[in-house]
Amino acid sequence: MTIKQLSIFLENKSGTLAKVLDLLKQSQVQLIAITIADTAEYGICRIICSEPERACEELKKGGVAVAITDVFAIELDNKPGSGADAIKVFSNSGISIPYLYSFLVGSKAILVLRADDNKQAVNVITNNNLRCISESGLASWV
Repeated sequence: MTIKQLSIFLENKSGTLAKVLDLLKQSQVQLIAITIADTAEYGICRIICSEPERACEELKKGGVAVAITDVFAIELDNKPGSGADAIKVFSNSGISIPYLYSFLVGSKAILVLRADDNKQAVNVITNNNLRCISESGLASWV
């Protein structure tokens, strides 16, 4: 029910993001979503892509600090409040969400989130009939 996300640690200096993106380009890995959160000294770049395991290997070969993280990709109707409603379901169940980001694909909104308890999150998703995108579902986007 989870998908694989790359979590990349980037030094806050010119050229570090370009290096990561060039390595992925040379490896013919298609990006689906990307976000960066920063601190004073480094950033954390999170990427959903077509081949996360291969991308991780290629980035490591290129000297990039990268890890694979399991996250949930929830498909929502693209209408006001749908994200708030989905988050409320997790919150009401006592699940913390350390981070999330979203993007649009056609007429659907995709909410990517990390939960502090994946097992409980799966139960919440199932019991509340939330539409979770699988790794194979991502393949249709690229």
